[in-house]
Amino acid sequence: MRRRLAEALQPTKIELIDDSEKHRGHGGYNPAGESHFTLIIESAQFAGNSRVERQRMVHAALGDLLEERVHALSIRAQAPGEE
Repeated sequence: MRRRLAEALQPTKIELIDDSEKHRGHGGYNPAGESHFTLIIESAQFAGNSRVERQRMVHAALGDLLEERVHALSIRAQAPGEE
């Protein structure tokens, strides 16, 4: 995931947290892990784009991983200088 995001969005900050264990016993939980994530990402490419457009950019970068492995992805995407 990190490689795809880095290649597509050239982030200045990226934090990818595996939250899978917090979802044990819930829908989409995979005992192997890597099913639920929180992504905090900063990229100049997000400047001027809405929250929904930024999420679409992240989804496009991850492509088939979202269909095959990842059950849930919480995204906080911002441009440099935003809080």
